[in-house]
Amino acid sequence: MSSNAKILFGQSYYLRYDPKMWNLKQPYAPLGSLYAAGFIRQRGYPTAFFDAMLADSQNEWSEALEREKPKYAVLYEDNFNYLSKMCLGRMREAGLAMISEAKKRGALCIVCGSDATDHPEIYLNAGANFIIKGEGELTLAELLDVLEKRSDQPLGCVKGLYLRQHSGSIKTAERAALANPDDLPSPAWDLINVERYKSIWLKHHGYFSMNVVSTRGCPYRCNWCAKPIWGQRYAAHSPERVADDFQWLKKTYQPDHIWFADDILGLKPGWIERFAQCLEERGAHIPFKCLLRADLVNDATVQSLKQARCKTVWMGAESGSQKILDAMDKGLKVADIEQATTLLKNAGIKVGFFLQLGYSGENRQDVWATIRMSRRLLPDELGISVSYPLPGTVFYERIKGELRKKQNWHDSDDLAMLYRGSYATSTYRRIHRFIHRDLMLRRSWKRFKKPEKNYFSRVRDTTAVAYHAAHWLPCRIEVEWALRKPKN
Repeated sequence: MSSNAKILFGQSYYLRYDPKMWNLKQPYAPLGSLYAAGFIRQRGYPTAFFDAMLADSQNEWSEALEREKPKYAVLYEDNFNYLSKMCLGRMREAGLAMISEAKKRGALCIVCGSDATDHPEIYLNAGANFIIKGEGELTLAELLDVLEKRSDQPLGCVKGLYLRQHSGSIKTAERAALANPDDLPSPAWDLINVERYKSIWLKHHGYFSMNVVSTRGCPYRCNWCAKPIWGQRYAAHSPERVADDFQWLKKTYQPDHIWFADDILGLKPGWIERFAQCLEERGAHIPFKCLLRADLVNDATVQSLKQARCKTVWMGAESGSQKILDAMDKGLKVADIEQATTLLKNAGIKVGFFLQLGYSGENRQDVWATIRMSRRLLPDELGISVSYPLPGTVFYERIKGELRKKQNWHDSDDLAMLYRGSYATSTYRRIHRFIHRDLMLRRSWKRFKKPEKNYFSRVRDTTAVAYHAAHWLPCRIEVEWALRKPKN
């Protein structure tokens, strides 16, 4: 890093401040922040980077400010990290403190991220000079050009900003979305310590996973999903560009695995098929996991995913109740989830489900429909949350009269109900535990029933069944009791 860097990038998601994610020891670099840093550096601005993901505390941000002495401190959140979109309370606290530290040292402070887009006044009141609204690379570059007098455009004509003026804060005109993500350079991986990520992965998991994106945004209209950065759009890198990224990462860092951080991989017809071909042509295969919609999974897609070495597909299954899926405007049928799961498993691809409890109107029957879906389909991985009201969504408007005083989770393991749903937070936590326990028991039983076992595997599977069965019954009783309680 340059000791006289003019621009210091940072972000406020500290893995240390999120106990659940810290204990998982599966860190991914702040990809969106690295894209922005690479783009600004390409335009000739000296650039340094502070990586909060692996920092021990905010003190390291202060040390970076002292070391780099930047003219501009840019808090550019990783907009591909779904936890950043959720605007966790602990990370907001960190971001506001980082603004304060930058201001103490005379740096001009620019902020870009979901929470700042939704709540610009909070960040402006904390001392930020500019808030970038939505997608940030083009706005940031244009703003810096004006501030550095590379451009004679008036500041108020820079699109996509919130800023302070004497009469209060103002919002400039909307900026059109970036038409072609291929116009951006690759993320500036050299600005962070990739080897430190690698050592954590190898120590705790025995393999090294890195993150990649091929798209920006999502065109679907699930009414609980906030889209403060890209809005209702979907823009994709070309399959060739993503295959080139795979090839470069494989040569430079030798990852064993890739996580596609896209909301939806390969929505464009033929994209996945062409991507598989490009990987073949380059010899650039790296096993990966991705997120797909269940109704986009068909035989051709599954075969191309297998050819491309996809190991796991996550789907936003959300609920086993068709009533709840319809209320969410999910545009899915439970039958779509079942068919997609069958196709993927038959091809040897693992399946992960995101499930969402506590949506408005959910009752006991709906909860049990979700539990039964998990039992039938036995996903290989499971992520369970409760409905999270985010500003700007139909869901938020629908239940805002029921919102509690607390409107953000403190960290990702909070799982608190932020509005007055059908049941109390404690009930949903019990359901959460039971679904996991029920799934573990049924997986263990499935392994136990396999023939031709040796002595040690038979003992292992018998022990697992006995262990999970012993814990399953108390969890089941807790859930049955809790679901009979009155609304909170």
